[in-house]
Amino acid sequence: MLTFLKEKVFQANLMLVEHGLVIFTWGNVSAIDHETGLVVIKPSGVSYRTMTAGQMVVVDKDGKVVEGDLRPSSDTPTHLALYRAFEGIGGIVHTHSVYATSWAQAGVDLPNIGTTHADYFHGAIPCTAAMNKKQINRNYEWETGNMIIERFRDMDPMHTPAVLVKNHGPFTWGADPFQAVENAVVLEQVAKMAAVAYSINPSLEMNQLLIDKHFERKHGPDAYYGQK
Repeated sequence: MLTFLKEKVFQANLMLVEHGLVIFTWGNVSAIDHETGLVVIKPSGVSYRTMTAGQMVVVDKDGKVVEGDLRPSSDTPTHLALYRAFEGIGGIVHTHSVYATSWAQAGVDLPNIGTTHADYFHGAIPCTAAMNKKQINRNYEWETGNMIIERFRDMDPMHTPAVLVKNHGPFTWGADPFQAVENAVVLEQVAKMAAVAYSINPSLEMNQLLIDKHFERKHGPDAYYGQK
């Protein structure tokens, strides 16, 4: 079942290791099959060194395992919540990459202060609010998804396809799992750039016109970056 999508999710998970975004068994990638509504996701706690495409787990929209002998990632409910809420996304990534996670643990938005950031994310990468005791104890991973959705209430999730979950770490998404991984790689890079830039000049200022220009030349209706 969904053999091709399993292979894509498997390869996307390996890319997290290739780009230094995860260690041990941290992190996960998923993808959704829009025709069936089924989601393929990394199994929980399985080493990237021994993991195979056949071990990817298929779940339905309620998180029930449809195919697979292993338990799906513990973050599966968060992924499912985002697939339900954010129309158009086909893949989701969660990591604990150092710089993006540091901004999440600091509990602040990652500001857009340069063209590298603007090429991928129009605005600041938002950080969610802190979770309360009831949310943590009720259904933690599902409530994490709800916190992300709430943070994007007045934002376009496709214009800024990333979030920082306070005290936890980053999630990114895209049209497919490979784009979601690319966004995770760029998020880590711009988080590092911002940390360095603020250490050099704590009072630096943004140029919104330049940010808009870089985002729109790649994503706007008159985009001209790259080839046709």
